[in-house]
Amino acid sequence: MSDHIVTREHGATKGRFVIRREGEEAELTYSVTTPTLIIADHTGVPDSFRGTGAGLALVQALVDAARKDGFKVVALCPFVKAQAQKHPDWADVFV
Repeated sequence: MSDHIVTREHGATKGRFVIRREGEEAELTYSVTTPTLIIADHTGVPDSFRGTGAGLALVQALVDAARKDGFKVVALCPFVKAQAQKHPDWADVFV
């Protein structure tokens, strides 16, 4: 697994976590429902990122931000939901 630099772009109603490499982006998008609740709605990882752990790094960044900023996450995205189930230590973040 490679080291990934994940950045967060956060707006009033939407945001995303993104990894950029060689002109391509892997992203996890979310919608803000309230200041304390977001919906993780999509994770997109280009083929060139597959097998690098980029998807997991995006979800880890989401979990870290939720803990730091005090919000909960509804995992609408199937990938985020699957990762939440694989990591019971993240249960404090997901509703």
